[in-house]
Amino acid sequence: MWDQDAIFKALADSNRRLILDELSERNEMTLYELTARLIMKHNLTISRQGIAKHLSLLEDAGLVQSKRKGKYRVLLFNNEPLKDLLKGWLE
Repeated sequence: MWDQDAIFKALADSNRRLILDELSERNEMTLYELTARLIMKHNLTISRQGIAKHLSLLEDAGLVQSKRKGKYRVLLFNNEPLKDLLKGWLE
């Protein structure tokens, strides 16, 4: 079971929700690609370091995973914690 408080904390921030939106639209992005999309598409004024901090919280909640792909680390959206969280309320 996932930590519900960590999930709600991760979802509380609009920038983190934008990160999840982008990863759900186009999975397996590098931090650089994600940063570029957030800046260009949403006019965010945020550094890669700022996004990395948000990603850390999202990873702690289980909503984002990362894996090595060649010499790059790619980010993946994991919706399983959300499914588990909502399953009790929606069934």
